[in-house]
Amino acid sequence: MSSFKMKVALAPVLALLLLTACDGGVDGKTSLTNTSGAPSPLTFDFFSVDPSPNWNGMKDEVGKVITAKTGITLNGEFAVSGGQDRISLMAASRDYPDIVSPKGELSKLVDAGAMLDLTDLIEQHAPNLKKLYGNSMNRLKYSNEDQSIYVLPTYYAVDQKYFDAGGGFGIQHRVLKELGYPKVRTLQDYENILRAYSEKHPMTDGQPTIPLTLDADNWRIMITVTNPAFLATGAPDDGEYYIDPVTYEAKLHYKRPEEKEYFRWLNHMYNEGLLDQESFVQKSDQYKSKIASGRVLGLIDQDWGYADAEDALKSAGKAEATYSHFPVTLSEDMKDHSFQDTGFVSGWGIGITTSNPDPVRTIQFFDYLASEEGQILMNWGIQGQHYEIKDGTRVIPAAVQEQKTNHASAFQRESGIGLYKNMSGRYGDGVKDSTNNYYTTNFPEQIQASYTQAEKETLQAYGASTWKDLFPNEEEFAVKPWGAAYNMPTPGDSDYNVIFQKTQDIIRKRIPEAVLSSPDQFDAIYDGLIAELNQAGAEKMEKQYTVLIQNRVRLWNAD
Repeated sequence: MSSFKMKVALAPVLALLLLTACDGGVDGKTSLTNTSGAPSPLTFDFFSVDPSPNWNGMKDEVGKVITAKTGITLNGEFAVSGGQDRISLMAASRDYPDIVSPKGELSKLVDAGAMLDLTDLIEQHAPNLKKLYGNSMNRLKYSNEDQSIYVLPTYYAVDQKYFDAGGGFGIQHRVLKELGYPKVRTLQDYENILRAYSEKHPMTDGQPTIPLTLDADNWRIMITVTNPAFLATGAPDDGEYYIDPVTYEAKLHYKRPEEKEYFRWLNHMYNEGLLDQESFVQKSDQYKSKIASGRVLGLIDQDWGYADAEDALKSAGKAEATYSHFPVTLSEDMKDHSFQDTGFVSGWGIGITTSNPDPVRTIQFFDYLASEEGQILMNWGIQGQHYEIKDGTRVIPAAVQEQKTNHASAFQRESGIGLYKNMSGRYGDGVKDSTNNYYTTNFPEQIQASYTQAEKETLQAYGASTWKDLFPNEEEFAVKPWGAAYNMPTPGDSDYNVIFQKTQDIIRKRIPEAVLSSPDQFDAIYDGLIAELNQAGAEKMEKQYTVLIQNRVRLWNAD
């Protein structure tokens, strides 16, 4: 018997009481109840390739309400290092969970025949999802040749408007304050700040000060080492590729001459003693432990990658040792493209497998989460407990906000707020519901309320209200007609994935080697990297990816 078979368990008494009091449906159009009016208790196995360190088995406050409303409990399993091997094993063994979020590994499951086409399920049982996706349904289709809908996009939200920045180049607030809030625009500016402060303070709380550290543990090398190379040289995030905005031709972004200069800068930082010598050998836990100690002055990362370390600093009363976010580039004539508009992006999301015993109940579960009630619950929590209504506006009480800001992990684990956002389609920041309130808590006033005093002081010094104010905004760039290239399914019936893995192995070996080399060896190693990539078949792979990009543009712009 499959280890992922459905399991039925008794629903909590709370679930029965709450559902009896409600209308038993999603926007009055679908039913999740049995003939007695009580929710039929059902447990589904769910696997995600992304980690969820605060997952509490739906025993959190929001999770209990979701189960009460739908009768559904998820037996969740979350990978900690990408989950690629697990997905490959599923595809080979035909042993699938009931629900899966495979991210970039979807094609393996599609090729194995593991995924259900959700088109008819959405049409017949999911009015909230139909309303949510609206005119973007074309973007849910798998490909031009196979127009099935295998996943509900969850990593990008509908009509998303970004109000804040969580990436870029970070510097501790206390560093900026002591140096008089200097200009932070180029890599040279960034280097000068880290150098000046570390020379003045070689020790921090009895330990050596670390000007800059990176996390190259497994896939995290992309986030803190290789992705910053295109952002710091004026290109948008398309994963491992640079896409020509006119011809849609794809090439590995490492081939851009500007990026060679970015890695040369990292090499310079290493040889100057400003880059942590353990950057390419430490594990993610060691990286975060250093951050939590308060002795790391600078980071090049996304805030979700070190959020628990910052949480530890805040809990210890060291908010001044947390980090700012600046759009640093190689030279001032380049612009950080973090906020270039992709339009609505599909490709990565959550789907139902052929092992699922009740696809209708599953799509109804997703549909509840996509409803106005479900969206408010997932983002805001429970009225009277996590938020209040004042003069028709949802507001977070100060005591609750303090917990969210200074004890974020513990708050999420107990409340469940934010844990379910990647389990169905969702509205983006800036979208308002029928009461004229925002669906999410990420809007300017609430974002500013969530900042620590140290953040507020830094922002004020740079004439900004939010971190995004410091970045080039979306209006400065054209909308990308292919969305984000990194979440596009790739064919499993060709040699593409074999070549791609070869190139990844080369990149993850040679980039650290180039950064850690002596300056006189850097060019030879980097040029050797490009030659080795081509020898591994990179040019053939790039041509294949170009076709995929061009096909996506045609599919997404079809009438």
